[in-house]
Amino acid sequence: MCDCGRYGEELMDTGFARNGVSSEGSNEGTVGNVEKSTVMRTDQVAEERDLVGVYLHEISRTPLLDAAQEVDLSKAIEAGLYAEFLLDEGEVPRGVSREELERLVHEGHRAKDLFIRANLRLVVSIARRYVRSGMPMLDLIQEGNTGLVRAVEKFDYERGYKFSTYATWWVRQAISRAIAQQERTVRLPVHLVEDVNRMRNVTRQLVRELGADPEPEQIAAALGVTVERVNELTRWAQDTVSLDTPVGDDGDTNLGDLVADSDAPSPEEIVLTALERQRIEGLLNHLDDRSAGIMRARYGLEDGREHSLTEVASRFSLSRERIRQLEIQALGRLRELARAEGLQAA
Repeated sequence: MCDCGRYGEELMDTGFARNGVSSEGSNEGTVGNVEKSTVMRTDQVAEERDLVGVYLHEISRTPLLDAAQEVDLSKAIEAGLYAEFLLDEGEVPRGVSREELERLVHEGHRAKDLFIRANLRLVVSIARRYVRSGMPMLDLIQEGNTGLVRAVEKFDYERGYKFSTYATWWVRQAISRAIAQQERTVRLPVHLVEDVNRMRNVTRQLVRELGADPEPEQIAAALGVTVERVNELTRWAQDTVSLDTPVGDDGDTNLGDLVADSDAPSPEEIVLTALERQRIEGLLNHLDDRSAGIMRARYGLEDGREHSLTEVASRFSLSRERIRQLEIQALGRLRELARAEGLQAA
């Protein structure tokens, strides 16, 4: 079972906290405080560097693993997982005690922990490649650690390749996904994020070569895809804007205030609904008090809430079946009245 959260919080477990290091930087940059804001941001960057330094010092205490040690730890993890499966299923093999299986589980957990700790420096080296993404270094490391945990869980030592080669893909994927999720409100699949990033890189390269913005056909040719695919990726690449974004100089209006609600009724619909309600109430007045009361309760004409058969039956001290029968009779009577008065029945 993945304990990603535990290793994702490894940064917080080395005897220090972030103490205000924020992914959004200082928000005190008002017109009169530009210098103060700049100093605060500089201090935060310096503080983050210090924290990364402390973290590196802590994780460097665990020696790196050689290929043989990676195999030994992988075998211990595999044995522990199998022992855990047998215990969960209640299938203890003959000649093996429950205590022995529990020991294998414990050793498997220790092996996994050591395997992860010995490779935390790999995560830092990969995370440094993404420092210009806008995400703080500590967050990049934390996200990369979740990918490392996944790599340890999925590593197959029998294939013969080095763990670092295998883990690099998982760490990069975890970091790339986190960056993509930070940059946009609409979450995209990782493969789509990679395609969008590839298109952006090719577009920038074409701009440098052509000295102008390339046409979709040129981008498609460089990527080896169709123009339709380029247009699709372009739509996905568009940044989203929060409806809470202030509009105007006064700051009292948000973007959402200017966007029409397609689901909201128009003034004409509101008037028609009110008139229709009045006509329905007029039809209900032709029913006896009990039938009219049942219809008002069942269709939310009293308090705006449609009451269940059980609720209405309790109110009128009748059975649910009797309420249903009276409702059907009342509906038939209302249809007759509606046709007589020229009101289209629902």
